[in-house]
Amino acid sequence: MTGDRAGTEHPTDDPVDRSTPRATPQAARPSVPDDGGPQSPDPRRWKALWVCLVAGFMTLLDVSIVNVALPSIQKGVDATPSDLQWVVSGYALAFGLTLVPSGRIGDVLGRRTVFVVGVVLFGLASLGCGLAPTSALLVVARLVQGAAGGILNPQVSGLIQQLFRGPERGRAFGLLGATIGISTAVGPVVGGVILDGLGEQSGWRWIFFVNLPIAVAAVVLAMRWLPAPPVRDHSRRIDADPVGVVLLGAGVLGILLPVVETGRGGAGVPWWVAVVGLAFLGAFFGWERSYTRRGRSPLVDLALFRVPGYASGAAVGTIYFAGFTGIFFVLTIFFQERLGYTPLLAGLAVTPFAAGSAVTSAIGGRLVNRFERSLVTGGLVIVLVGITAVDVVLATVHDSSLGWWLAGPLLVAGIGSGLVISPNITLTVAKVPVERAGTAGGLLQTGQRIGTAAGIALVGAVFYSGVAAGAGLDASAALRVAAALVAGALLASALDLRGRHRREGRAAGAPEAGGRRSASP
Repeated sequence: MTGDRAGTEHPTDDPVDRSTPRATPQAARPSVPDDGGPQSPDPRRWKALWVCLVAGFMTLLDVSIVNVALPSIQKGVDATPSDLQWVVSGYALAFGLTLVPSGRIGDVLGRRTVFVVGVVLFGLASLGCGLAPTSALLVVARLVQGAAGGILNPQVSGLIQQLFRGPERGRAFGLLGATIGISTAVGPVVGGVILDGLGEQSGWRWIFFVNLPIAVAAVVLAMRWLPAPPVRDHSRRIDADPVGVVLLGAGVLGILLPVVETGRGGAGVPWWVAVVGLAFLGAFFGWERSYTRRGRSPLVDLALFRVPGYASGAAVGTIYFAGFTGIFFVLTIFFQERLGYTPLLAGLAVTPFAAGSAVTSAIGGRLVNRFERSLVTGGLVIVLVGITAVDVVLATVHDSSLGWWLAGPLLVAGIGSGLVISPNITLTVAKVPVERAGTAGGLLQTGQRIGTAAGIALVGAVFYSGVAAGAGLDASAALRVAAALVAGALLASALDLRGRHRREGRAAGAPEAGGRRSASP
């Protein structure tokens, strides 16, 4: 419950536990507890959720909406394959690196304030992307756009933790999971519609301009419906851990550079740069431990990984996003470059994944409390079956009917994906304290976004590997890499499920064993 003040209209963002409720004058409107407790739920919580989901949808849509426009972008700004990968993975990387600091700042300053700042910056960066005259400037604008997405998104998961409790929280996270899955999957369709209506030559610029009215509406509605920021406690400092941000960014960038730059041709970036990246990551974790021992607030709160279910859920999410997001990168380009599909047809060809994910994401949010990790594990099995079937069809069908043949396998993969994303989010943050919800949600999404960047870099490198040798795009090999990553997520989830069963077995056997001992002479 929050420490509310008489006559305060909006809830605060700084939760403080109270053992007993405080009486409120009859004339005053009761304030709403930050934890979204059942005694006094915020009457605006569902409106606030929809504002957050629309803004989150906008930022996550931009992860994949550019996929269908990549051939047009390549022609429009004379981009190399490496540039195209940076347009996609650079966005995800910048997104991921700003999530945790932004979650922490939102916990202190108020989530509405940081949310609005992120939306405004995202709108301005979208304008810069649409106006970019060169591939270099487009990549820079995409980096800023990704950072803006990272600023506003942890506020969404933090607000869900703040405003909802019990079964309502499961439904809210189910809607968030549906938003994540649908936005990523439907992006190529939206991009295809825009390109088909406005032309491929300049239509790709409008996939960025379309964000502007959404950003304006989100700001206006956020100021109306999101909880007002708390009175600033100046004794509570904001520690963004800039050294940690730099070390993590250098480490991830060092690992990605040799992979992505293989698409540029020539010598590229030497592979020893990846070793330097690993060294930076080692330095990052050493710094975080030292930073924590000094009583500071680290970028990665290592204590969160001791919260039951958090470490395993974060690992599953990171690996899974590395696998499934690469599918759209590969297929939307392959359909256009090899089969001559229009951008709209290429986008429609992956729609079955979006349809399947839309249905089961909402269902998964309702079933997660009953089936828990078993639901996620089963969903990953279904996704892997679907991707494997996509690879089989891709190897046997080589004409323009391929899109129809892939509809079934992509639908199966989408059905499985909906059972993975939202339930995994719910399980991962279920036992995280509300006052650390923004940081925990930001860290979780950091893994997902870094996984997306790494997965697209790896899948893209394999996809373009045959171009330099004159063999063309290798979609089958790229899809097998994506399938291997999904299999890795399945293994992580299965190991966690096995560990849970063992712990439950020991917990169930303890009283019985104690009873036998007490009965002995």
